[in-house]
Amino acid sequence: MELYYGISGSGFVCHTINPRLFKEQIAFIIKHAGDKVLFADLTFLPILEALAPQLRKLKAVVMLTDEAHMPKSSALPKLKSYETLLAREKDQFNWPELNENTACSLCYTSGTTGEPKGVLYSHRSSVLHAMAVCTPDAFNCSASSTVCPIVPMFHVNAWGIPYLAPMIGAKLVMPGAKLDGASLHQLMTGEGVTFTAGVPTVWLALLDYLDAEKKTIPTLMRVGIGGSAAPPIMLQRFADRGAEVIHAWGMTETSPVALTAALTGKHAKLSNAEKLAKRAKQGRPLYGTEYLVVNGAGKPVKHDGQEFGDLHIRGAWVASSYFKSKEKAAFKREGWFNTGDVVNVDEDGFFQIVDRAKDVIKSGGEWISSIELEGIMQAHPAIKEAAVVSRPHAKWAERPVLVAVLKSGAVLTYEEMVMHFTGKIAKWSIPDELIVVDQLPHTATGKLLKTVIRKLVLAR
Repeated sequence: MELYYGISGSGFVCHTINPRLFKEQIAFIIKHAGDKVLFADLTFLPILEALAPQLRKLKAVVMLTDEAHMPKSSALPKLKSYETLLAREKDQFNWPELNENTACSLCYTSGTTGEPKGVLYSHRSSVLHAMAVCTPDAFNCSASSTVCPIVPMFHVNAWGIPYLAPMIGAKLVMPGAKLDGASLHQLMTGEGVTFTAGVPTVWLALLDYLDAEKKTIPTLMRVGIGGSAAPPIMLQRFADRGAEVIHAWGMTETSPVALTAALTGKHAKLSNAEKLAKRAKQGRPLYGTEYLVVNGAGKPVKHDGQEFGDLHIRGAWVASSYFKSKEKAAFKREGWFNTGDVVNVDEDGFFQIVDRAKDVIKSGGEWISSIELEGIMQAHPAIKEAAVVSRPHAKWAERPVLVAVLKSGAVLTYEEMVMHFTGKIAKWSIPDELIVVDQLPHTATGKLLKTVIRKLVLAR
């Protein structure tokens, strides 16, 4: 938190680095960003030592500790202590008056389709984004809130939470490294957390722990879920515990929050099942963003919840280009960013991600949404986690395959899988295969790594 404000407030750029990336990717973004000073927790010293030959152009590597706990490293002999550096300075600083468009922070995409790409945020865009996500139809936070971001501070600036909490005077609780269900339950109950946010994989662990131990988090009122689509069953499990889920959508390029699935007054008369179906969508636009959904011919799609197309976005906190990059494919339509997501829009303006453009399955000329299949299967009592990818097919071009991780002691047959899907989707959309694995690979930000899962399927 000190670095977030100290660096940006001084007129420098705070570049957060995802420690879960491959070492080669970390080295690439340090070099690409032109980093001058690197700050790191003691936990990441092994990563730094492995990268030492590529860090020699840095002015300093600063460990976030005091002199008494400074490590000794032959690979990095000139490490500096953060607390020692601070102790040498005065406790007053004349903050510069910066233009609101001055660069504030820099984040890189997780690089699932090539090298990570940098997105440079301004003070203006970061403040506007933080104000937008505070609103009632987004995270709905105020000075009376106790906010606990489970999404890491390196992941798109923790979705703006380190900015919004001080902005409104909310209590801010940091989770640290222990994100297992027991640790999160202890932290949230002990600190009286009212709002939290994170990716679905984290919430699966917490919900399973609460079920197994028959425990609750009495103060928890709202849970922000994003990063990847949350299955409807997850929304229901939180609702059963009195916590409202704010299903949100965004990307590194959108700062990130741009859509939230907040119901309107007209939805009050809907049944619980109908409300759940609405909340499971990625949601309606936050004020300050604009959207364009076009089909293959470049024409806007109907808002009927059926016709789908490519999602483009522009707005006050949406990237207009990548940092120091010649990458132009995502910005071909002037003034717009092509998200790479395929969506439909219903009559109420709720967007639903059908799939990533590269993940949607085309079988016999018909489109199949892997996200929809995963959401349905996640509700099966035997399923811990599910992924759907395509396998090439001689007749139908592609066919869906379900790759699943089962709960401890659970058993699932292909026939039981078919029975679970029957009546919920068209028969031709049901996966041709069921593959059970011990675990599924994820990206550094918790999303299913479909490229690796496809390779696993093709190898069988």
